[in-house]
Amino acid sequence: MRVTDRKVEDWLREDVGHRDVTNHVPGETTGRLVAKESGVVAGLDAAEAVFDYLDVDAAATVEAGDRIQPGDAVLEVEGPAEAVLRGERVAVNVAGHASGVATATRQAVDLARQISDDVSIAGTRKTTPGLRGVEKRAIAAGGGDTHRLTLSGMVMVKDNHVAEMGLEAAVRHFRERKSFATKIEVEVESPEEGIRAAKAGADIVLLDNMPPARVEEGVEMLPDGVLAEASGGIGLSDVPEYAATGVDVISMGSLTHSAETVDLSFRTGE
Repeated sequence: MRVTDRKVEDWLREDVGHRDVTNHVPGETTGRLVAKESGVVAGLDAAEAVFDYLDVDAAATVEAGDRIQPGDAVLEVEGPAEAVLRGERVAVNVAGHASGVATATRQAVDLARQISDDVSIAGTRKTTPGLRGVEKRAIAAGGGDTHRLTLSGMVMVKDNHVAEMGLEAAVRHFRERKSFATKIEVEVESPEEGIRAAKAGADIVLLDNMPPARVEEGVEMLPDGVLAEASGGIGLSDVPEYAATGVDVISMGSLTHSAETVDLSFRTGE
């Protein structure tokens, strides 16, 4: 899921507009992308892709997933001043956002590890349109699991499917149509419904919007071999309680839709 030239072109067109006078600067220059606060870095591949598209030499000085401190240079560039300045804001924005996602993910993973070495922290499909690849790679850089990348990655039977077809009928319907390699996950609203999902053939049961005590009850009721996932409004402060339930996966939409951007600054001529 690398960043394509078409994607970069869309980002630049959005920022540059139809007549860019601001960046008509002659000559060659160098520049550095510098951290202004601590965090976990990600999105440097996307930032490099922006500069590469503009024929600017760019090279990351750290690896995705590295912890960074204020003053750390994470990317260095060299090329025509006009092109460097044209790519600057887009590169800062995408790397700062991705680093925010990676930082939030690492915080969640660290909190979970205080309780359990086995539970996974995962993202969701609550990603920014057009930035899913960047955000999913940022989750991985932060030590999290990307969960399904697209609808085709796994069959997830949600409340709307159950409302339309019924739980057992929905699982049967999708099992008849999926590939042998595709797992089925069923979203349930109670531990008792989780048992029904497991008996119907679910590989994974998602215990949705339940407090930790109910999640723990649901985990204990599931048969061996069926994975348990907790999701629904789980924030960083909630992670330890959910990690203690014995659940296999904690998925968090907040990793992408609510992550705070890591403050990065681009400095030329250094």
